[in-house]
Amino acid sequence: MRRRLAVVVLILVILCLPTWWTLLASGVDWPWPVLAVGTAALAAWAVSFPFLMIAGHGPRRADRAARVADTSLGVVWVLFTWSVLGGLVQLALTGLDVGGVDRARIVAGAVATVSAGLLGWGHYEAMRVPRVRRLDVHLPRLGAGLDGTRVVVLADTHYGPIDRAGWSARVADAVNALDADVVVHAGDIADGTPAQRREQSAPLGTIRSRLAKVYVTGNHEYGGEAQGWLDRMADLGWEALHNRHVVVERDGDALVLAGVDDVTAESSGEAGHRANLSGALAGADPDRPVLLVAHQPKFVPQAEAAGIDLQISGHTHGGQIWPFNFLVRIDQPVVQGLSRHGQRTQLYTSRGTGFWGPPFRVFAPSEITLLTLRSGGAPATA
Repeated sequence: MRRRLAVVVLILVILCLPTWWTLLASGVDWPWPVLAVGTAALAAWAVSFPFLMIAGHGPRRADRAARVADTSLGVVWVLFTWSVLGGLVQLALTGLDVGGVDRARIVAGAVATVSAGLLGWGHYEAMRVPRVRRLDVHLPRLGAGLDGTRVVVLADTHYGPIDRAGWSARVADAVNALDADVVVHAGDIADGTPAQRREQSAPLGTIRSRLAKVYVTGNHEYGGEAQGWLDRMADLGWEALHNRHVVVERDGDALVLAGVDDVTAESSGEAGHRANLSGALAGADPDRPVLLVAHQPKFVPQAEAAGIDLQISGHTHGGQIWPFNFLVRIDQPVVQGLSRHGQRTQLYTSRGTGFWGPPFRVFAPSEITLLTLRSGGAPATA
């Protein structure tokens, strides 16, 4: 417990110290009330933040506390990032003897202005209906009868403390406008239980497709009744690929749609949940192409070993708030987009349709993805 507390304190100090130094203390020479108020505000956030996170995302899930904690975390992260960059610029200007006595204030003003602009723009990007990202994916084993199959991908909707029922309805309308053959939800549908997020998830029931609507669990479902979300999606007309597959056919050709539970499922304690690819493929014709839905890109080595043609994943959010994408890359093989793994397997990683936690997206736009499957041709290069 002491070690964990020490780690938390260290992280909070690291997040606050560059902002304090660049904006308040690095030679800016503000009047003492400005320094006092700014220091007190950062200290108050650092002390209150852990309690707000526990209240908002712990067992009680108090949405008001979660909104304050999440939003403030996003603000502090952006200030931290640009304060570090501003501090480096100030060091460079000092070394070059540029800017004179006003150098520190100019840098502080620039950091504050850039941060405020990015937070405003990032909030707009997070709350808007995602733009449609379109690309063709060539699957050499796909039969000609399924050439042109339109697969629409949603991921990481993260219905949560901010009520986005209206946003959810507009997303459903955007999906229906794409005239999909298959619609995939790659997991992390919500933060909370099905009862808590009932209104926000309801528009998923209006989404239409010609051949199938399929869904897999993400890691966040395992903090909010994973089996309940499988049942909720079934009620809304979606097929849960709970370590199983379905087959879609057109003009004599077939495609296997398989799905696995998230890689965190087994450690969650949820009975009957784990990532089981062999179970998902049991009984499938090995000569048919396979589209696998797995929430996290890091599952792709198993997909490659099994000869999967295309894995669809989410989880990364494309980093969500730059430069967090570099940290995501430490844990995941891909942050976003189409990549090739081995001779056959391709992976498409969605940047996500919604957002987790901080209601900001900075240099990592959300997306609704339209993948058009093409028969023949060579897989995309990594």
